[in-house]
Amino acid sequence: MSTRIPAPDQTPNATPNAIPSPTPNAGATPTRTRTMDAWIQNHYGGPDTAHVVRADVPNPGHDEVLVRVRATSLNAADTHIMRGDPLLLRLFFGVRRPKERTRGRDVAGTVTAIGPDVVELAVDDEVLGELAGGGLAEYVKAPASRLVRRPANLGPIAAAALPLAGGTAWQAIESGGVAEGQRVLVIGASGGVGTFAVQLAAHRGAEVWALCGARSRGLVEQLGASRTFDYTQTDASALPPASFDVIIDIAGTAPLRALRSLLRPGSRKQRGGTLVLVSGEGGRVLGPIGRMLRAALLAPSGRGRRIRPLAAVTKPDVTSRLAALAADGSIRSVIERTWPLGEAREALAHVDAGHTVGKVVVLITPEDPT
Repeated sequence: MSTRIPAPDQTPNATPNAIPSPTPNAGATPTRTRTMDAWIQNHYGGPDTAHVVRADVPNPGHDEVLVRVRATSLNAADTHIMRGDPLLLRLFFGVRRPKERTRGRDVAGTVTAIGPDVVELAVDDEVLGELAGGGLAEYVKAPASRLVRRPANLGPIAAAALPLAGGTAWQAIESGGVAEGQRVLVIGASGGVGTFAVQLAAHRGAEVWALCGARSRGLVEQLGASRTFDYTQTDASALPPASFDVIIDIAGTAPLRALRSLLRPGSRKQRGGTLVLVSGEGGRVLGPIGRMLRAALLAPSGRGRRIRPLAAVTKPDVTSRLAALAADGSIRSVIERTWPLGEAREALAHVDAGHTVGKVVVLITPEDPT
C-alpha cells in the first residue's frame, strides 16, 4: 500500500541537517552535548544502506532550533526517499544521493537551543512537526516555523505519529469537502494516512465505509467506519455505484473509471461527488504522477463528478489542530510497533515492506511514555 510522495522542503531558507555540523552559531543558545548517534545514508537503496555513526550535534541557524528528539515516526515517504523511487523524486531530493542523509520526517522532542532570531519557541519547549528529515538521530535542527508546541497531555510517541500522515489525511478531507451526513469511502484505510482519514471523516459526522486488510477490519471499525471490506475479497468496482459523496483513495491501485462510477452524479442544484487521489501506483520514472495525469484527462467527462489529485504539503497550523484533537481524545494515533534507535534499520525495513497497520515509531529516548 502506497502513500503520497512528499513535496521537497518548501520552507524558505530551510537548512539541511548536515553531518558533521557547521561552525557553531555565535547567537545560538549552547547545548552541553557535542556528539550524537545518527543513522545516515550515503547513497540510494534499501534499508541496508542506512548505518549508525557518531556525529557532531548540529548548531541551529538564525531562525532554527535544536531539538533533542524523543520519538520519530516513519512513513512511506521516508522509504521512497531512501530508495530514490520514483526517479523523478531525485530531481528534488538529490540526483546521485539523498541531500538529507538521515531519514525521519516526523519528530517529537524538546527544544535545547535556539537561534538568535527565534521568538516563537524557547528552550525546554516540547514540540512536534514535520521536517525535511533528520529524525533518526538524537538531535535535529529545524526551522522554528515548522514546529508547534506539544500539548502536555499528548505523549511524544502519539505526537510523533501525527504530522505527515495526519496532515495528509486532513488535507484529503478538506479537498473532498467532507461534511456531516455524507457517505465517504476510504480506500487503504488501515495505513498511517488511512487511520487518520477514517477518524477525521467520522469526526465531521460522515458515514464512513472503508477498504482495508482483513486483519484490520475490527480496528478500522473502532476508529469510526460503519462498514468495512477486505480489499482482497472486495474491490472497489463491487461496491454500490453512484453512492459516495467523497472517495479518498490512498491505496492508488483501483481503476479511475471504476472509482468515478461510485461517486454520486451531479445535477443543476447539487454538485457531484469528489474523488481525492492521495497517491497511486506508477512506473519507475513518474511513480504516482502518471496516475494523476490520467486523472486530469478523465475528469472533464464525469457528469459533475470531480477528481482531485492531492499535493499535500507541510502545514504547521494543521499539525497544531491535529495535536489538539489527539489531546482531547477526538482522534488517536494508531501505533503498530515501536523500535529503539539502535534498531532503526529494522524499522525502516518494516515500513519498506508496505504492510504497516497505522504507524511505526522509533524511540530515541526509550523511557518516554506514549
